[in-house]
Amino acid sequence: MSSKFIKTNEKIAENVAGGFNKMSESVVSGFNKMTQGVVKGYTAVEDKFVGQFLTKEGETVEDAKKRLSQAAQKDGESDQSQE
Repeated sequence: MSSKFIKTNEKIAENVAGGFNKMSESVVSGFNKMTQGVVKGYTAVEDKFVGQFLTKEGETVEDAKKRLSQAAQKDGESDQSQE
């Protein structure tokens, strides 16, 4: 009787663990999709803003982003040296 009870409990535990794993995978997958959508939307807005307001004549959005990133790094380095 005892071994039958143990086997039944083990089956229940396996089913519960399997259900939890499926639910966990679903939640993580949904979160990742949502995150990708948010990042994609932000990137589109950022590209539009850079293209509209921060590019120099004849400069691509990517070139402007690189230029701005380099300028920000130089500013950060000069800020640290003044401390």
